[in-house]
Amino acid sequence: MTLSSADIFAWIASFLWPFVRFSAMFLAAPFFGARSIPVRSRVVLAMLLALMIAPTVPAPDVVLLSADGFILLLQQVLAGVVLGLLLQAVFAAVVMAGQTIATTMGLGFASTVDPQNGVQVAVVGQFYLIMATLIFLAVDGHLVMIELLAGSFLVLPISTQILPVDRLFEIVLWCGGMFASSVLISLPVVAGVLLVNVALGVVTRAAPQLNIFAVGFPLTILVGFTLMLVSIPVLEPVLDTWFLDNFQFMTDALVP
Repeated sequence: MTLSSADIFAWIASFLWPFVRFSAMFLAAPFFGARSIPVRSRVVLAMLLALMIAPTVPAPDVVLLSADGFILLLQQVLAGVVLGLLLQAVFAAVVMAGQTIATTMGLGFASTVDPQNGVQVAVVGQFYLIMATLIFLAVDGHLVMIELLAGSFLVLPISTQILPVDRLFEIVLWCGGMFASSVLISLPVVAGVLLVNVALGVVTRAAPQLNIFAVGFPLTILVGFTLMLVSIPVLEPVLDTWFLDNFQFMTDALVP
C-alpha cells in the first residue's frame, strides 16, 4: 500500500479542524480553562475528542497551507472561543455579584487569588464562584458543553463560512444581559446592607456621641453574611436556569 502526500495531508486535516475547535473552547471555557488545569491535560483531552469525532466530521478538500486553510482555521478558533466565552459570561456575572456584595459589606479589601483566572478577587466573589462551579459540575455542565461542541460540527460545519456580524452582536448583547442578571444575586444582600446603613445614619444624627464606626462595621458584616446565608438556597435554581438558558443560546448562536 502506498500513501501519497495528498492522502497524508487529508488525514491530518480531518484531525486538525476538530482539534483546533476543541482546543479553543478548552482555552476560553470555565473549569477547563482554569490555570489549575495543566495545559498538557487540556491538549491530550482535545486530541482524544478530536480523534473520536474526526471520522464523523466531513472535512473539506482544502489545502492546509493556503488562504482557504487559514480561513478554516480562523473559523474553528472563533467557534470554540465563542462557545467558551458564552459560558464564561455566567461565571463572570457570578463573580461580579460577589464583588458587589463584598464592596457593599465593606469587605472589598479582603481579596485572594482566583485559581481559575490567576487574578485578585474578593473573597465573597471567590465563594460565589466556587458555588457556581460546584453547581455546574453537579448538573453535568462540563459534559453538556463537550456535547454541544461536538454537535456544533452539524449546525456549523467546517467551511469558509464565519459567523455573521449580526450573530456576533447578539452574542455581545447576551453577555451584557448576563451581567445585568447578576443583580438578581446581589440585590437581596445589597438592599439589606443599604437599609442597615440608612438606620445607622439615623442613629448617628440622633446620638452624635455614639462611635458609629465601632458599631456599624461589624453590624454591616453580620447582616451581610446573614443575608448571604438566607439567599444561598435561592442561588441553585437561579444558576440552573442560567446554565440551561446559556446552553440553549449556545445552540442557537451557532446555527448559520
